[in-house]
Amino acid sequence: MLIRASKSHAVGSLARDSMKPQKMHVTPVPRIGGLGVFLGVLAAAGLHFWTSGQAQGMFAVLLMGCALPAFLSGVVQDFTDTLTPRGRLVATAVSAILAFFVLDAAISRTDIPGLDWLVAFGAGSLFLTVLAVTGIAHAVNIIDGLNGLASMCVAIMLAAVAYVAFEVGDPLIGTLALAGIGGVLGFFLWNFPAGLIFLGDGGAYFLGFFVSELSILLLVRNPTVSPIFPLLVCIYPVFETLFSIYRRRVLRARPPQLPDGIHLHSLLYRRVMRWAVGDRSAKVLARRNSMTSPVLWLLCMCSVVPALLFWNNTLVLSLFLLLFALGYVVLYWRIVRFRSPRWIVFLTTRPRDLAEGDNRKT
Repeated sequence: MLIRASKSHAVGSLARDSMKPQKMHVTPVPRIGGLGVFLGVLAAAGLHFWTSGQAQGMFAVLLMGCALPAFLSGVVQDFTDTLTPRGRLVATAVSAILAFFVLDAAISRTDIPGLDWLVAFGAGSLFLTVLAVTGIAHAVNIIDGLNGLASMCVAIMLAAVAYVAFEVGDPLIGTLALAGIGGVLGFFLWNFPAGLIFLGDGGAYFLGFFVSELSILLLVRNPTVSPIFPLLVCIYPVFETLFSIYRRRVLRARPPQLPDGIHLHSLLYRRVMRWAVGDRSAKVLARRNSMTSPVLWLLCMCSVVPALLFWNNTLVLSLFLLLFALGYVVLYWRIVRFRSPRWIVFLTTRPRDLAEGDNRKT
């Protein structure tokens, strides 16, 4: 309905984003796909309230209520393009504070020296919880730059949360994670590969809030789960954000909040997809865009799979965190220097495209 309405009435198309450095499409596309995701998960929460008893059902409804500030701030940005990143972060912090007090969604253990002392105090626990939720929500928004990238990565993360939740006997968190996957996949069918609708800031901030809160609640309700588990599950968007801040502030001496076009997914899109260089048609760009996302789904799974296998082993999870960070930096460095690994070129390029590229060079 949103796609059809946007074509006839330009609802939520936001054509004014055409000059932004991270933009990768040539025609206006509605950016309010997050509305469908939110309503889908809300419908699942309402059904859970109707069928699972008042206590569990109310928990699901309250979680969606806590998500409203984060979601609505993104929707305002999608429709008006007037809300600053700081404003969206403040709204997401409000959502995290609501969940902290209403649902007891508080980080109370980290297994990290120093931080465990901090979260022993109520104010320290609140600060770290708000920082984690806002950071992950913003991180999901940062990787939302290619068709199907953020949505499928979130689906993979939620699948990990659902698996561990059912493994430890917590069907409430598992069911909510599955509801999130359903909402995401409903959007994904329209977003990938054709890019008929975008997730938008509303969808990205909501999904970031949703996956971070379910991860925190999984830890609160199940002491056997390592606190490093959710960090490893979400490390791809989180490390992308931290690396972007370092790159902008330290390497380029620019304000970290200013957008640019050299995120990892942007570099893969522009430097690895060489067969489409020079062709700016909408069809070719959409295909080029969509063929980049699966590479980054694999990158996301490089952290999620070990998290699934060792969800209760803090030491092993910490080692995989370090390995992921090292692998990310090496991959980024090689692509910047136009030395992309052969396996990436193989995955993203068909033989016919390689032949066409050789003919163009000739």
